[in-house]
Amino acid sequence: MFDRDFNENPFIVIWELTRACELHCLHCRAEAQHHRHPLELDFEEGKKLIDSIYEMDNPLLVFTGGDPLMRPDVYDIASYAIQKGLRVSMTPSATPNVTKEAIKKAKDAGLSRWAFSLDGPTAEIHDHFRGTSGSFNLTMNAIEYIHELELPLQINTVISRYNVDVLEEMAELVEKLNCVLWSVFFLVPIGRGKEKDMITPVQHEKVFRWLNDLSKRVPFDIKTTAAQHYRRVVITDKMQRNKDETKSIQYKDALQAGKTGSFDGLGRAPRGVNDGNGFVFISHIGDVYPSGLLPVKAGNVRVTPLPEIYRHSPIFKELRNPDSYKGKCGQCEFRYVCGGSRSRAYALTGDYLESEPACVYIPKSIRGKKKAAHQ
Repeated sequence: MFDRDFNENPFIVIWELTRACELHCLHCRAEAQHHRHPLELDFEEGKKLIDSIYEMDNPLLVFTGGDPLMRPDVYDIASYAIQKGLRVSMTPSATPNVTKEAIKKAKDAGLSRWAFSLDGPTAEIHDHFRGTSGSFNLTMNAIEYIHELELPLQINTVISRYNVDVLEEMAELVEKLNCVLWSVFFLVPIGRGKEKDMITPVQHEKVFRWLNDLSKRVPFDIKTTAAQHYRRVVITDKMQRNKDETKSIQYKDALQAGKTGSFDGLGRAPRGVNDGNGFVFISHIGDVYPSGLLPVKAGNVRVTPLPEIYRHSPIFKELRNPDSYKGKCGQCEFRYVCGGSRSRAYALTGDYLESEPACVYIPKSIRGKKKAAHQ
């Protein structure tokens, strides 16, 4: 796993089983609908897709949506993938579909982890963000079932202007709920997500520093999504404590930065995963994207096998070359382990190679030029 070549194989594959969902979340990437799309990949097509995913050096496979539980064959799909040897997790919506029986069925199928979204420490904040009254209580009930059935629990939280001021309380709740991983998403304004719902670049930096400090004192791991520049904060902190200065940050520095041998201490990706670089997303109808947050289509698995799209698509190849990035991202000494969110760059500038709009860091090379200009 630690020598995986992201040019050849992804670290993680996300398959959007369906866009059907009963919630109406403010930030929904998929702009989910109440009914399933008639052109969804069917079970046989799904098995073919799973075969091709397995052949890509057995990456992590995550079923998402919409709500995966809106597909009656979700357990058959999961069983096929698990029997094949894939490590599978699922991120269902907290709706009445999430019964104890449904979770037990998933466990019996061999699902390795279950992830639920909690976007606030109170029902008022969470339900507002999820656009559905009662969602918070349904989530808490479902988490009780998870613990009763002894499944590892992952909590997903989207950080936005609605909850940025209650993150301490949120962390306390995550710890109380005895989860193994807090997966923190930083809002990207696509789908229903709006730029006005994002936190500011300065707030991003403050939250990163807070998360880094938090990671040293809590029993659960912390993972960030659409926050590649969090890696810079973690690595810089590690280097400052070790009094280590380096001109250009390479992958080996990322490997040494975490507490369990990876950049953020998760024992997960040994390198910086980014959109199209160690990461691939397949939509409900088979379209392939660098991620679910970067809606630039690179092909369709009904026409071209997934490995061929991932390895040879010009879009993916461009995204895997940090030296092609524009602005300060292209000059930054952290570009090989960070690279900024390509999704956010695209959402706010229309160009996925542009600089990360939510980053306040000024690269050393630019600081040097400014200093020389003033002398």
